[in-house]
Amino acid sequence: MILGMSTAAFTLLHVALSLIGMMAGAVVVYAMCKTQHWNGWTALFLSATVATTATGFLFHSAKFGPAHVIGVISLVVLALAILALYAYRLAGPWRWLYVVAALSALYLNVFVGIVQAFQKLPLLRPLAPTQSEPPFIVTQLVVFLAFIALGAVAAGRFHPQPHPAGSQ
Repeated sequence: MILGMSTAAFTLLHVALSLIGMMAGAVVVYAMCKTQHWNGWTALFLSATVATTATGFLFHSAKFGPAHVIGVISLVVLALAILALYAYRLAGPWRWLYVVAALSALYLNVFVGIVQAFQKLPLLRPLAPTQSEPPFIVTQLVVFLAFIALGAVAAGRFHPQPHPAGSQ
């Protein structure tokens, strides 16, 4: 039991939050690349990604491991994105810091999703049972390079109109 739910139900909630965060994050990155800022999608992306990261810490674990390290890094970059967007309103260097932090948070969520897919999906598990095999490494490398490219485009194009205090 985790938070009063069976482990299976809690896992389903965690996965749902992760998928919502990834889908909303993809919309947010699309908007950034189109020089737009969509408040509702951004709030959904940030809140779902914070929630999936936080719930990840609630799974039973014997020790602090790599998943926890990724979770801590994710929470730090999410805090930076939230600070840049809501406290500093993307002013000056906070604009590109927001882009880097938001894309980093999305990337970490996708990275973990790929790890989980190769661990859990019967179609992928045989391709990389130890996750050191070429299909896993190539997949992670291609995704990483795609995020670098998206980040460069978003950082160059994302110049939303300033919002007065309290209007976001």
